Amino acid sequence: MSRRISDENIRSATSSRRNESLPQLHSVGRPEKESIWKEFGHIIKETFFPDDPLKSFKDQPTSRKLILGLRAVFPIFDWGRQYNFTKFKHDVIAGITIASLCIPQDIAYAKLAYLSPEYGLYSSFVPPLIYAFMGSSRDIAIGPVAVISLLLGTTLRQVIDPETNPREYTQLALTATFFAGITQAALGFFRLGFLVDFLSHAATVGFMAGAAITIALQQLKGLLGIKNFTKESDIISVLHSVFGQVRHGWNWPTMCIGISFLAFILFTKYIGKRNKKLFWVPAMAPLTSVILSTLIVFLTRADKKGVQIVKHIDQGINPPSIDMIFFTGPYLLKGIKIGAIAGVIALTEAVAIGRTFASIKDYSIDGNKEMLALGTMNIVGSMTSCYVATGSFSRSAVNFMAGCHTAVSNIVMSMIVLLTLMVITPLFKFIPNAILAAIIISAVVNLVDIEAVILLWKIDKFDFIACIGAFFGVIFISVEIGILIAVCISFAKILLQVTRPRIALLGNLPGTTIYRNIQQYPAASTIPGVLIIRVDSSIYFSNSNYVKDRTLRWLTDEDELNEKTNLPKTQYLIIDMSPVIDIDTSGIHALEDLNKSLQKREIRLLLANPGPVVMTKLYDAKFVDVVGQDNIFLTVGDAVRACNRKITLEEA
Repeated sequence: MSRRISDENIRSATSSRRNESLPQLHSVGRPEKESIWKEFGHIIKETFFPDDPLKSFKDQPTSRKLILGLRAVFPIFDWGRQYNFTKFKHDVIAGITIASLCIPQDIAYAKLAYLSPEYGLYSSFVPPLIYAFMGSSRDIAIGPVAVISLLLGTTLRQVIDPETNPREYTQLALTATFFAGITQAALGFFRLGFLVDFLSHAATVGFMAGAAITIALQQLKGLLGIKNFTKESDIISVLHSVFGQVRHGWNWPTMCIGISFLAFILFTKYIGKRNKKLFWVPAMAPLTSVILSTLIVFLTRADKKGVQIVKHIDQGINPPSIDMIFFTGPYLLKGIKIGAIAGVIALTEAVAIGRTFASIKDYSIDGNKEMLALGTMNIVGSMTSCYVATGSFSRSAVNFMAGCHTAVSNIVMSMIVLLTLMVITPLFKFIPNAILAAIIISAVVNLVDIEAVILLWKIDKFDFIACIGAFFGVIFISVEIGILIAVCISFAKILLQVTRPRIALLGNLPGTTIYRNIQQYPAASTIPGVLIIRVDSSIYFSNSNYVKDRTLRWLTDEDELNEKTNLPKTQYLIIDMSPVIDIDTSGIHALEDLNKSLQKREIRLLLANPGPVVMTKLYDAKFVDVVGQDNIFLTVGDAVRACNRKITLEEA
């Protein structure tokens, strides 16, 4: 939108045009054109190999290449060279701490996925061991997580009923885990990690919040002792199932156990937040709650009064399960679909967690190595009775605060889980389901990030819509629909930004040769007879017509305003091309059409600072000959001085 210029500004600008000493204007050179193969190779390298993974292998003997290859695949051989006893002490403490948190969580999350409790423990034994050797994050703690457990529970149950066909249901879960690992490993092997970034932060915030509320509401079954509970996951069905059984469905001894220990766990979380040195208090709270509640149920025999208990957990290490994976049959495609979705969501969560703690400790993680590590551990996990494992934010936070130095903390945690499977599982018989529900509810509370939602509203309303869309999709329909809405809104935002780029009207900052957006800099003044715009995007087929039409509308509005205020008619249009990093044939055709429209209006087109890629394409398309080499300038200031010179000559 243009703004008025006073008569004094006009006279000052005219006087400065007549009196200024004009420096020599530099022409924009044509860059050396690359061959199509070299250009294509550059694109491939920047897309898939920006870190040049083979750089360290060049000019190295075979033995050295073998060592470097092992370090590349197994980072433990790299950081392990500097490992010492001091780091080991910290890792042992961190491993013991996260083990005390993961054991009760694993049992609870397995039930959330409608699997036997031991499958949760299995998933915290094998996958962390593999990740410790292949992962690049020092702080991430591996195991089952609430969101993935919910996703598997809701999607798998739509295919097979876990109550009537528990074996086939478990087989489908292991199949989904196998293909989740295949998806993750393939993304890492083919270096396609950038695809994960299409699920925006805003959509992830909304999805996680919706999943947290859905998980918490579903746990009311265990917390309140309800036996006949809905199989649907949407909020309406769950609330109807809960409050429709107030009189005869709720079990009061179960409620007393569940609510009292939930309050205890949440109180310990509050203590941990108030004093970071007491991080171990909330970390130990779930295991403490399990021990105390189990003793209460055993001593009072509350299970005979309607308090539901775990009853049985298989003892022993992970049994092999490769023969249980569906490689053929009617459930194969379902397993691939569910596994691919779970794999991408698990990958997104793990990479986000890894990057968060890496930035705090000022080190970097390799996204492709993370994908390979996560994929490998889930592939092997599916063959050893594990379901989808990934990075857990709550455990990773505890791991970080406990002072871990390396992934050895995962190994320590894994060994403690192994000991639990071998020795302690018979003691878990009397664990009440209510305490598992309380543990899950307390774990997902932190997934609802109110501050992040408020920040989205303040910064970007479209991001806020993406967040809310994903949130309501999860809680009112299903987890899969919530994910679909999140992805669709994220893509819609990208398409909107691509098809409707920002175009700024530029003005001159007084006393300088700098030209800036007049909306951002009110002191900037437009130049009489000259309209200066800047296209803040590449010009492609998707937005080229919009750029042309928007520019012509701006010229029309500007001339109407000039006529009302007795200002000179626009004679020159300057387009600042510095933000335009690329242009395609549609974009060049749009510039040609724009130039023809300008010629009919007796307006001359000038370009300022086109980049090397754009300049090469303008030369190849002969557009430079159309607009004229002398009408392409190094800076906007050069273009304005040229316009002033021509206007001065015309006035003379």
